[in-house]
Amino acid sequence: MRKKLVSMMLCLVLAVSVTACGNSQSAPATLDVTEQTEQAEVTEEEEEPVQEAEPEKEEEKEAEEEAPALDPLPEGNMIQNPDFAQGKGDWTTYLNGGNALLDANDQEQLVIDIQKTGSLDYSVQAYYDGISLEDGVIYKFAFDMAVTTPRTVVWRIQLNGGDYSPYFLEEFKVESTEMQHYEYELKMEGASDPAPRLCFNVGAYEGDGELAPHQIILDNFEFSVLDGSGRVGAQAAVETPDINISQVGYLPDQTKVATFRGDSIGTEFEVVDAASGKSVFTGKITGEGENASSGENCAVGDFSALTTEGTYKVVNEGCGESYEFTIGKDIYGELLDDTLRMMYLQRCGVEVTQDLAGDFGHDACHTGSAIVYGTDTAKDVSGGWHDAGDYGRYVVSGAKTVADLLMAYEAYPDAFDDDLNIPESGNGIPDILDEVKFELDWMLKMQESNGGVYHKVTCKNFPGTVLAVEETEQLYLSPISNTATGDFAAVMAMAARVYKDMDPAFADTCLNAAKNALAYVEANPDAKGFKNPEDVVTGEYPDENLDDEYFWALAELYKTTGDSSYNDKIKEIDTAGLAKGLGWEAVGYYGMYTYLSCENADTKVVNDINGIFDEAVKAMDANKASDAYGSTLGDVYPWGSNMSIANNGMIYLMKGNKAGAESQLAYLLGNNANSYCFVTGYGSLSPEGTHHRPSQVLGTTMKGMLVGGPNSNLEDPYAQATLKDAPKAKCYADNEQSFSCNEVTVYWNSPLVYLIAGVAGK
Repeated sequence: MRKKLVSMMLCLVLAVSVTACGNSQSAPATLDVTEQTEQAEVTEEEEEPVQEAEPEKEEEKEAEEEAPALDPLPEGNMIQNPDFAQGKGDWTTYLNGGNALLDANDQEQLVIDIQKTGSLDYSVQAYYDGISLEDGVIYKFAFDMAVTTPRTVVWRIQLNGGDYSPYFLEEFKVESTEMQHYEYELKMEGASDPAPRLCFNVGAYEGDGELAPHQIILDNFEFSVLDGSGRVGAQAAVETPDINISQVGYLPDQTKVATFRGDSIGTEFEVVDAASGKSVFTGKITGEGENASSGENCAVGDFSALTTEGTYKVVNEGCGESYEFTIGKDIYGELLDDTLRMMYLQRCGVEVTQDLAGDFGHDACHTGSAIVYGTDTAKDVSGGWHDAGDYGRYVVSGAKTVADLLMAYEAYPDAFDDDLNIPESGNGIPDILDEVKFELDWMLKMQESNGGVYHKVTCKNFPGTVLAVEETEQLYLSPISNTATGDFAAVMAMAARVYKDMDPAFADTCLNAAKNALAYVEANPDAKGFKNPEDVVTGEYPDENLDDEYFWALAELYKTTGDSSYNDKIKEIDTAGLAKGLGWEAVGYYGMYTYLSCENADTKVVNDINGIFDEAVKAMDANKASDAYGSTLGDVYPWGSNMSIANNGMIYLMKGNKAGAESQLAYLLGNNANSYCFVTGYGSLSPEGTHHRPSQVLGTTMKGMLVGGPNSNLEDPYAQATLKDAPKAKCYADNEQSFSCNEVTVYWNSPLVYLIAGVAGK
């Protein structure tokens, strides 16, 4: 049996005991040259006189006293349902070109039924999330295994994100069709990981050749603490202030509210000059009480009356001091530019030059043709924006992004100039429109001659943690969907309106594309929402409700053309039954808001829409009034909660409530229960561990990205492991493994662009 057990954290081959077929073998512990040198240095230090070592011991003692208390180590087996008496339990498969089924058999064993091994070792992977690793702890890992065909098997305990590097692994040949017992002692040496992944990579291995369909049978798993005596203390948590404010700051005439938390809040606060410490404002603290969403005792202090420009802190005897913030007339200029420039940095299919993009410059990526799924047809669909932390391009999410940006330009044209430092800067067209056109040009390529629009273009699987130019797998166009086609029709009609004067030919192209898309939707009224093809696992963006997309397309075409036939169709739609939102799925508010500004709009439809918006604002106001941080989300913090906050800020602006919008922006910029400015590169504390492949590979976080934010549904293993007891508003982790909290998307940035432009008031 060939041993290959490593801890990637220390580049150290660990001592491991393996029991198989009744025999016990051990792999010796070895140190590389660097580690031997470090060991020698430790020996020399130990030979120094005792009196010189005493101060160091005192420092160590003080450090131990200051170290945070450790939670008890897990007791017993961390793997639930280890004998599969309750079926396969939480075991899952990841397929990347391979094909396999995973289930428990009648003998209560886990069976990986492999139909095709694929071309990679991880083309078939069976995995379990739910164990933890702590620095200095020794673990027992054991299982029984048999195979129906001799083959190579690799088990890994690995980082559950990023580059998925292994803490431990073993690769070996399994010959026996009878169950054999495997048992290991594993010592974790390095940073603790509360949510690693245990997996078996059982795809293709060079020494196995072509394998016919076969099975791997597993049973009697154990992962437990064997010896915790060498446990290393936990890393201290990030200390955050008990007074929270917008860390970017405020305009002089803006609403300014600080949130205080703790058991000794008091009744007064001061705002002090950050440089001199001199008090410039004294205010009252009000509304103290339990804040349900964050599980804290909170109160607020209003200092809107302070309008003098400068850099300040809010201070209070019981709560300490806030992070610094600025009051100024142009505090949002750079923020708005970087939030919008994120789109440029996400460009696909073209060179993004280093002179404009710095570390995030790259050669043209994803330039190959895409295969229409299920056919041999190849199409050029290069261009557009990488949607999120991966490199997929999706029409429905792209449409939301485009809509937000075009609406921002229509509502606040003076907020945008021609000097964003993108290739088109200086061409006489506002750069926001140049950037949107880059996406629209790609979307036009996604339309077929029959008017239908392909849902997305991606590889069949998400890429590893690589740069965009390194994702070179075959691209596929997933099937046409009515949701993508309806969204496409809506934003193309918007574009025809916005670009009419500055680029008439392009505007005409967009309008014709919009009309063709609407005709496709109307000709296919029974089409169902999109579902991923069987072997495509990239973002699905499913949506079974097509009425809101259709309504939106009609509203935009009516506003752009004035053709009463669109209005006649709108009047037949029950607006109360439409999916209401400003997302990629529920888009009803887009169509409703557009219809309110249409000439000759139907009075009843207008009244119904105003009533719908009034109810939405009423609910937002109620949530905001009951939350010390001004959150409009109540007790629901979904995936992308920061987008929901930004969307609600948009709705406030649509209804003329600038103060409401200001409170949502302040939340995103630091006045929240997590004390984070959720825009990367801004504020005193902003996300650094983003689930964004370029940032992960380069080891530096792209500036100007809005992360997803608190997610009380805990939809990734890291969040489940670290946030299971957290209040809903505090279910946030700044860690690249936490994709449900800390990923980024262009369509989370786009409502923030609108919100900043509206609050800036240009």
